[in-house]
Amino acid sequence: MSVSLRRARADDVDFLVELVTHEEVEPYLAAVGAKDREAILAEIEHSEAEPEAFGVFVVEVDGERAGTIHFTRANVRSRIANLGGLAVHPDFRGRHVGDEAARLIQSHLIHDLGFHRLQLEVYGFNERAMRHAERSGFLREGVRRKAYRRHGEWVDGVIYGLVAEDLSE
Repeated sequence: MSVSLRRARADDVDFLVELVTHEEVEPYLAAVGAKDREAILAEIEHSEAEPEAFGVFVVEVDGERAGTIHFTRANVRSRIANLGGLAVHPDFRGRHVGDEAARLIQSHLIHDLGFHRLQLEVYGFNERAMRHAERSGFLREGVRRKAYRRHGEWVDGVIYGLVAEDLSE
């Protein structure tokens, strides 16, 4: 199995809409994330226009679309990027596709784009995402208690970080 990343293109929009609205995926994604054609296409155009500040990527397995992951530059001077939007289609789960995609984006952001710190936040109810973050090298740094309203209740946000030196260890 070969996992690869590439920048999303306009012809990926239908796949991305189907993925982020899938009943087994949507409950775990940020409530404010793009979920319709127009919003996703706007994100892809932003990714193309400012590739060092924003990125929408398609995860492929043996050349077949399998998921997505995003980044946003959070701080220019300190070279910090926020990661988010990792979603793997249920047909590809159980094969650690997300772990490999995370390693690929980490390498790209740190080695190719020069970021020093990568950070992400997941909902406290998302046990799968927390296990994934730790397997892929992120360190749990803290919790924002009852920070987000999701599914009719207040939920924690669990914060993870990774710095360039972590990749060389």
